[in-house]
Amino acid sequence: MAAEMSTGSLAMTHTYQHDPPVSMLVVKMEANYFKKATGLTYFSCTDGDTIRQTIERAFTSSQGETFRARSIGRNEAGEEVAEVFITWSFKVNPSRQGKFLRHR
Repeated sequence: MAAEMSTGSLAMTHTYQHDPPVSMLVVKMEANYFKKATGLTYFSCTDGDTIRQTIERAFTSSQGETFRARSIGRNEAGEEVAEVFITWSFKVNPSRQGKFLRHR
């Protein structure tokens, strides 16, 4: 799904090759549709900074952290056709520490 990809790619840029690794999982999805999507539809998410902050909190917390990311779908005319919320869970996996290089 394009909406999930637009949010997940942002999360992956902040979790890639972290040591210890961070697992990420979609735990909920919600959608609002405003107009029939015909032709090419583009989804975008502008929550990158908040996703990064959530992942950083996961490093300092022994519990998982969640974030509800918003992705907007627009048609070729730039009209909003959908609003999708993807809730991601991030959790550090210390048992796999040392397997990957830390990337910042």
